[in-house]
Amino acid sequence: MSNRALAIAVLIAAIAFAASPVIFPEFAGYRPDLFPIPQENPPVQPAGWAFSIWGVIYGWLILGAGYGLWRHADDGDWRPMRLWLLASLAVGFFWIPVANRLPGLATLMILAMMATAVTAMIRGGRGHPWLDWPAELYAGWLTAASGVSIGVWLGGHGWLSPQVAAILCLIGIGAAALAIQSRRPLEWAYPAAVIWALLGIIAANAPRGNWVIVALAALAAIALSGRIWQAYARR
Repeated sequence: MSNRALAIAVLIAAIAFAASPVIFPEFAGYRPDLFPIPQENPPVQPAGWAFSIWGVIYGWLILGAGYGLWRHADDGDWRPMRLWLLASLAVGFFWIPVANRLPGLATLMILAMMATAVTAMIRGGRGHPWLDWPAELYAGWLTAASGVSIGVWLGGHGWLSPQVAAILCLIGIGAAALAIQSRRPLEWAYPAAVIWALLGIIAANAPRGNWVIVALAALAAIALSGRIWQAYARR
């Protein structure tokens, strides 16, 4: 596939991905009755308002892909990211209908989306507001969402209590995000999306007095923020 054809495919995929909530409506998280142990407001899940970040992600991905087709259709520097981003968006288009029925398969799919989005982010890494930043924001949210999905799955099947699953997955989200952030320490969009998700988890758990989850999410957010500050201070 030529670079220009790939640029067109990424734009189409970004538009289709953004349209998927309209094409496959009525998704508001995994339904509790899809699990042997129904999961009502599991502690690993962010507050509802945190999911509004999808509007920014959808819009920025479309604008970035459109700008890339307009100004950088044949730019070889854009090609490595395009291949991996296309793969992630293609899987993402089908995620909602799967998540409405098969949360286990949806968990595997979101892990694949995260892996390919993170690879796209790393293959970019030039600090371009239309090339890198939308992919970084997308990858950051998927990093947190993957941990959330795993936590809900573990609790829903009774392999761990919802609280223990949330604790382990928060540790995993923080560790994974710090490791990925270290590959692009001067980029802010990736950690910003993870921190946003962590703030959503804090907001969901603070009213319940679940201070262990609040503390873990806050520590992860502080660590990511500190890494950004440290990178810019060294620069």
